[in-house]
Amino acid sequence: MAVVRDRRHLNLRLPLPEPSERRHRFPLPLPPSANSAAAAPTNSAAAISAADLEKLQVLGHGNGGTVYKVRHKHTSAIYALKVVHGDSDPAFRRQILREISILRRTDSPHVIKCHGVFDIPGGDFAICMQYMDMGTLETLLKNGVVFTEDLLAKICHQVLSGLEYLHAHKIIHRDLKPSNLLVDQKMEVKISDFGVSKIMQRTLDPCNSYVGTCAYMSPERFDPDTYGSNYNGYAGDIWSLGLTLLELYVGHFPYLAPGQRPDWATLMCAICFGEPPSLPESTSDNFRSFIECCLQKDSSKRWSATQLLSHPFVCNIEPKSV
Repeated sequence: MAVVRDRRHLNLRLPLPEPSERRHRFPLPLPPSANSAAAAPTNSAAAISAADLEKLQVLGHGNGGTVYKVRHKHTSAIYALKVVHGDSDPAFRRQILREISILRRTDSPHVIKCHGVFDIPGGDFAICMQYMDMGTLETLLKNGVVFTEDLLAKICHQVLSGLEYLHAHKIIHRDLKPSNLLVDQKMEVKISDFGVSKIMQRTLDPCNSYVGTCAYMSPERFDPDTYGSNYNGYAGDIWSLGLTLLELYVGHFPYLAPGQRPDWATLMCAICFGEPPSLPESTSDNFRSFIECCLQKDSSKRWSATQLLSHPFVCNIEPKSV
């Protein structure tokens, strides 16, 4: 049972933009066959159109779009609808198109489902996605939920299963953090937000690895020569998972003191050159070992998602049937 207590939180969303020379000029076309719900009913038994949906409330705003809670007029099913405005920033629009491309490839109970992509009159377009009624793990943390080791083990097993699926399909997330892990009342967790993700071909272009939220970046993404001579991208997701679990456990970003204001240079120095985050003495050996397997500064020593699923901290968790 989760416990609630007061906690202070910092804004660690310090995104690093992709290199300017890679920006596309507006407008951008939708991916092939993504122009209507009928053509792109990803993971959905039936097509959904904009006319089928009624808006219930705003869930959030972004630089170039809005996410709504919506209801299907005929089935009463609830969805999340991400509407991208036609005049949105080209970089944001590019991220959304990347997310669509990834979502159309995935079919896992541990990855958020896309039920359709379609145009909206006026130049906007929208992604209809699975609705998670408890928001994100960041939301729970801000609301004072205390994440016990047992709860974290159940969360971790689901996220690892999602990462194992993604990595097996050559997809790296590159921005795993509490705000990109959606949760419902059953504590089912889904990986979301693939705006800076990458579908691997052979190797990862080093300049392409410098995207995401810098607070959760692994050392080799700041300094590949020192920490990632064999960097392949997948190990970066494991680092982000370890840091996410640690943040949920201690109640604040673990590489900074509670209340410390972060900036890019401080975070880079802490991650690359600082001592590993300390854990309370009451931490179990299994959880301590699991975190160490995730937060190895040398990326070649970090465990893979498949290896971590066999770790004693999570190996006895019963998979959720969803």
